[in-house]
Amino acid sequence: MLAGFALQPALAGDNASPTANSNASGPESPDQEKHFFEARKVADWVIDSADNAGMPFMIIDKTNARVMMFDATGRLQGSTPALLGLAKGDDSTPGIGQRKLSTIRPEERTTPAGRFVASLAKDIHGQEILWVDYDTALSLHRVVKGTAAEKRDQRLDSATPDDNRISYGCINVPVKFYERLVSPTFSHTNGIVYILPETRTAKEVFGSYDVGDRQVNAAKTLDNSPSGLTDPQDK
Repeated sequence: MLAGFALQPALAGDNASPTANSNASGPESPDQEKHFFEARKVADWVIDSADNAGMPFMIIDKTNARVMMFDATGRLQGSTPALLGLAKGDDSTPGIGQRKLSTIRPEERTTPAGRFVASLAKDIHGQEILWVDYDTALSLHRVVKGTAAEKRDQRLDSATPDDNRISYGCINVPVKFYERLVSPTFSHTNGIVYILPETRTAKEVFGSYDVGDRQVNAAKTLDNSPSGLTDPQDK
């Protein structure tokens, strides 16, 4: 089992970190619950396979509109609600990173699924952000004010993820979460961001596997194979 990574309350954000919002409880529906477990399975796979290459990593669960931050050893550092792309979907429209925001249609405003090598950088206004995928202009940053009608802060503070789909695709997180966890964690290193799919499976996107199943299969193989300790004279 992954160090420090329990479904409740760590994923819920209740005790995972002082930076985690306390407004969110556990999954509200079977679909949400399935994705909480999916996040845990992906995190276990990351460490078991060393897919993070010794770097800190982040898992973004779009169904539950949640960001989970891990250190390089897989210990959960904090969890928080997030704002994500307005449209559901796991792919980016080709060339979207070079287009003006005003030209991006509502159905194109997706947060794509995938594995990304992320690093801190400055945006055009000199504000620090976490660049997730430069080609598609996908980043994670402090929640932006937006328009009054968008009510982004209120959306982050709501009790469910139902109203957290509002951005053009970027991931908005609370200011305190960004400044206390994201910025320090990525200040001197790159990291890996795993954005969970919502129209495909994690195995299809990451090539991940269920660590528990692998361990069971390995044990069965060991039980059914020669021990390798037989005295050659007995043969």
